[in-house]
Amino acid sequence: MLDALVVAPHPDDAELGMGGTIALMLARGLSVGVLDLTDGEPTPLGSPEIRARETAAATAVLGIPWRENLGLPNRRLRASLAARSRLAAVIRRTRPRWLFAPHWVDAHPDHTAATRLVEAARFWAKLSKCDLPGEPWHPERIYHYPCVHLKVVIKPAFVVDVSTTWDLKARSLACYASQFPQTAPRPSVLDRVAASASWWGAMIGTTHGEPFTAREPLGIRGFTDLF
Repeated sequence: MLDALVVAPHPDDAELGMGGTIALMLARGLSVGVLDLTDGEPTPLGSPEIRARETAAATAVLGIPWRENLGLPNRRLRASLAARSRLAAVIRRTRPRWLFAPHWVDAHPDHTAATRLVEAARFWAKLSKCDLPGEPWHPERIYHYPCVHLKVVIKPAFVVDVSTTWDLKARSLACYASQFPQTAPRPSVLDRVAASASWWGAMIGTTHGEPFTAREPLGIRGFTDLF
């Protein structure tokens, strides 16, 4: 059903980490879905209702055709057996070729828990003779996008040129006004995201880039695949 399923600990994490890549994949005809694990609340300026409206607006900006929320507890996210079962069921239902999850090193406990959960659910989704709904399915790859809480520079496996979709990413992030208020001290989260995208773009000879990591080796069919 899906080419890519992006799993985000909270609404806005998918846009922060790989909003430009999501828009680029959609523009090239790939089917992309986003699964938010929690509603992200409580936060100082947000509420479940506000976050739901902001998420819907950002989803519309990027043109994401499939987005759901797994309803797990914010601030207490754990890679429990129950959560693993629920996520594996979604993987079997959506049958993605690729999974995207946060980088496995992060200052936010929900983010590291989300990555452990995605990796475990990927394995469970392929099991036969179990009580999971649907048919077994095993996504080919897990790719990891960086989040903003840990101020370190990751060593990426590859960087995606998102120069043509940067404006869409910026517009999607602007939808989350409760999380990124204009009155925030500078440099703000959005300032850091923009600076990072410009830096990674410069590293590959473009204006904007988004880095990704992978625990498993990647393959190419020839050096003409690189630029």
